[in-house]
Amino acid sequence: MIDSTMLGQLAGKHLKGTDGENIGKIADVYESTDGGGGTFATVNTGLFGGGSSFFPLDAAEMQGDDVVVPYSKAFIKDAPRVENDEELTAPEEQRLFEYYSQGGSMGTTTATTTTATTGTQGFTGDRDNVHGTVGHDTSGPTTDNAMTRSEEQLRVGTERVEAGRARLRKYVTTETETRTVPVSKETVRVEREPITDANMPNAMAGPAISEEEHEVVLTEERPVVQKEAVPVERVRLDTDTVTENVQVTEEVRKEQIDMDGATTSTGTDVYPDGDTTRSGTDADRLR
Repeated sequence: MIDSTMLGQLAGKHLKGTDGENIGKIADVYESTDGGGGTFATVNTGLFGGGSSFFPLDAAEMQGDDVVVPYSKAFIKDAPRVENDEELTAPEEQRLFEYYSQGGSMGTTTATTTTATTGTQGFTGDRDNVHGTVGHDTSGPTTDNAMTRSEEQLRVGTERVEAGRARLRKYVTTETETRTVPVSKETVRVEREPITDANMPNAMAGPAISEEEHEVVLTEERPVVQKEAVPVERVRLDTDTVTENVQVTEEVRKEQIDMDGATTSTGTDVYPDGDTTRSGTDADRLR
């Protein structure tokens, strides 16, 4: 028998039936409002977690990480349905007791009102399943004659983020330049001319015999270097936009719908592609 201290740990555990048959995953635990401990739990018996059935915890026991009951999957799936799965009324609980007593593992028990709890949390609103999403059993009061299949779709966009920085930095270097500059200088030469009638007066102007000196100033050009800073160009940073294709890979979830317990049908179905001529079993068409 399941210990009352373990009730909050049952949600999500696998339920095994006779001969180790896998029945499904436990969804909710229904605990008595009079403090009598857990009485019933629900198990998802349909494909993809759809379709929940009530089973008694009094006949269950833990074997490793699994919960084991002495019932078959078919027997649990045929258990009486509950209109409002938020709370088991006394008549509903009594019907469940009477049904499971046919399996030979339960005696007559006085029914009390029980309410559902998932883990250690109280139940409010729609019942959370083991995947954390909200839904109803096929017998729930808000269930219609169809189910909605949803899927995730990628919405790919772009955002602008900083990818790096570039800057201009000006610094001073020194290099040697060589230029050729023409320069001139004066040299001296001695010119001699004979005495002529033209220069005789100048030749006779001084004393006959004397000492004297004549001097000539010689000049020359030397290179003169001057430097000045002049602007030669303007440098700035600019950006160009380059577009390239980048592949984005992400996982998306899609809901798939299959049918449990297919039956042969020869009716005509209308498919999304407009084909109404296909025939065969419902299971074949669903594939």
